[in-house]
Amino acid sequence: MAEIFDTILKGGTLVNQDGAILRDVGIRNGSIAAIADLSTASAGETIDCTGLTILPGVIDSQVHFREPGAEHKEDLETGSRAAVLGGVTTVFEMPNTNPLTVTEAALADKIARGSDRMHCDFAFWVGGTRENAADVAELERLPGAAGIKVFMGSSTGSLLVEDDEGVREILKRTRRRAAFHSEDEYRLRARLGERVENDPASHPVWRDEVAALTCTERLVRIAEETGARIHVLHISTAEEIDFLSAHKRNATCEATPHHLTMTADDYARLGTKLQMNPPVREARHRAGIWQGIASGVVDVLGSDHAPHTLEEKAQPYPKSPSGMTGVQTLVPIMLDHVANGRLSLARFVDLTSAGPQRLFGLAKKGRIALGYDADFTIVDLKRQVTISNDWIGSKSQWTPYDGKSVTGWPVGALVRGRRVMWEGEIVTPATGRPAEFVETLGPI
Repeated sequence: MAEIFDTILKGGTLVNQDGAILRDVGIRNGSIAAIADLSTASAGETIDCTGLTILPGVIDSQVHFREPGAEHKEDLETGSRAAVLGGVTTVFEMPNTNPLTVTEAALADKIARGSDRMHCDFAFWVGGTRENAADVAELERLPGAAGIKVFMGSSTGSLLVEDDEGVREILKRTRRRAAFHSEDEYRLRARLGERVENDPASHPVWRDEVAALTCTERLVRIAEETGARIHVLHISTAEEIDFLSAHKRNATCEATPHHLTMTADDYARLGTKLQMNPPVREARHRAGIWQGIASGVVDVLGSDHAPHTLEEKAQPYPKSPSGMTGVQTLVPIMLDHVANGRLSLARFVDLTSAGPQRLFGLAKKGRIALGYDADFTIVDLKRQVTISNDWIGSKSQWTPYDGKSVTGWPVGALVRGRRVMWEGEIVTPATGRPAEFVETLGPI
C-alpha cells in the first residue's frame, strides 16, 4: 500500500548531511517523515520543486522587531512577514524594546504577542542587566528564551553593562551561551569628538576597530575566568577574527551580510542608510571577516535586522539612528556570494541552519532529518533578480540593497510543514510559535 503524507516536496535537490542529492521529502504532522524517492506515495499537497534546491529552514539569530514600544518602525507581524518573504523560518528577537525584555513577565508578553501572529517560529533574547543578574540562571531557562543578551556598548539605561564586574556577575550565573554586543563603551564616550556633523563616514572613525577589539578581549577574558559560554555578535574587524581564532574554547561569533558585502566606500552612496553599530568599515576588515568564514572562526550568520523609518534615517548624522533592514535580504545576498564563488552552499547551510542549532541547542530544527520540524527554505540558485524597496515586507519599506542585482533567490518557505511563502506571496495564515531548546525542555 502506498504511503500517504500531508505534503510531498517533489523533484528538488536536497541539501543535508549527505550533501546535495535529488530526493523527495514526505511531511506528516509538521515533521519530516520520509527522505526518499516518493514517486509511488500520495499526499494532500504535492509541491513541485523541480529545478529548485531545498535547504534546511534558515535561522536568523539576531533581529530587532521593535515590539513593544516602537511599532511605527516594525512589529512582530511585519518583521516576521519580511523574514518568510526572504526564506527565513525561525528568528531570535532582541530585548531592547519598551519595556525591555528583562523579566519573566516581559518575555511572556512577547511570546503571547508572537504566537499565531508571527509568520515564522521565534525565540526572544532576555536582556542581562545589573538589576536581574541574580536571576539570569532562571530567566535563560524560560520557555521561548533564546538565552541572555548583554550590551557592553551602544545601548542606554539598564541594558548597558559596560564594566567588567557587571559582566562577570552575569556570566558567573549563566549556563547557556550568552550573546554580546561587544564595543568598549568607555572608548566610545572618549571618542565622541571624532563624529563629524553631516558626515556618516565618520561613524567608523568614532566607533573604531580598537573599541571593538578591546571589548572582545575583555569579554573573552571574563568568559574564560568564569567558564561561561559566550557569543560575540556582528563581528566587524579583522583583528577580532585573529583574536577569536585563538580563543574558541569559550567563544563563538557571528558575521552579518552587510559586513561581508559593503565597505566604508559605500557611505558616499548610502549615507546614513549604511549607519550601523558596529560600523561597516574599510575593505581590509571585510576581507578579514571573509577569512573568518573560510577558516571556520565564524560560526553563524545573523542579519542584525534593525529597521528605522526613512524619515528617521534622513536626520543629519549623528542625530540619525543606527540600523538597517536585513532579515529579508540575508538569503539572496548570501546566495549571490555563493554564485560568485565566495561561499559554498554547504557552508551557507552550516552558517544559517546547522550552526545556530549547534550553538544554541535548538530542538528539532537546523537539519533535514527524520523527526525534525519540516522547516525548509526553497531556493532557485540560478534566478537573477534586482532587489528593490518595493519587495521589502518590513514596515520601514527600504533596504540598503535597493537596485542590487543578485543570483540566487528564495522561492518558498515552509514552517513545520506549512507552506507560508511561495513566489513572493504569503500563502498561509500566521501560525508562528516559540522554538524549543534542548537545555530548557520540559516534560511532554
